[in-house]
Amino acid sequence: MGFSGHLVFARSDRPLLEAPVFDSLGEELKATLHAWESRPGGWQTLQIDSGIWDDADLPVLVEWSRAPACVADVSDSSLALVTGLDTTGQRWQAWLNLDNAARILAEEPEDLEDQLLWLDTPEFHEAVRHKRAELDAEIPADAEGAVAWAAAAGTPVTPETASIEELLRSHETFTEDLFSTLLDQLGFPEATQPSPAP
Repeated sequence: MGFSGHLVFARSDRPLLEAPVFDSLGEELKATLHAWESRPGGWQTLQIDSGIWDDADLPVLVEWSRAPACVADVSDSSLALVTGLDTTGQRWQAWLNLDNAARILAEEPEDLEDQLLWLDTPEFHEAVRHKRAELDAEIPADAEGAVAWAAAAGTPVTPETASIEELLRSHETFTEDLFSTLLDQLGFPEATQPSPAP
């Protein structure tokens, strides 16, 4: 089983757990939140189990941090929907691991009785191809939105939109790795390695 939940990426001089969006969580739930290695400039990623994060939390986090933020909604480590928001309210979204997303999002027939049997039919594979083409057509706009969002976040180098498009069409076994690579390619400083234990 892979990870299902949210990866929240934002900037703050204080730990992200201090953001008001997490105030309602009890200590037990807070203990399940896992901080990734931070990036220079106050950029932090929190790994949050399913059921804790809500879509309405992203604008609240952006307002609190006064900086753009994004969140990846991860399903079983196999795909993710990334949503970014800047301080002016501009949003962008992009799927990671597009082939997996197309399989999940493929339109099922209304009279479907057995989903397992449907998954092995030519009609299913055609529905997946159709959904994959739809998602692929959105990639240029998704990549442009991501690049504009990174620029609003003050990344020192503006990435090539073409390289972001290529990444959005790529595949990783663990979509969390693809999320980290996306942040790298968008120009965010790479995560600092923890000091080795003495």
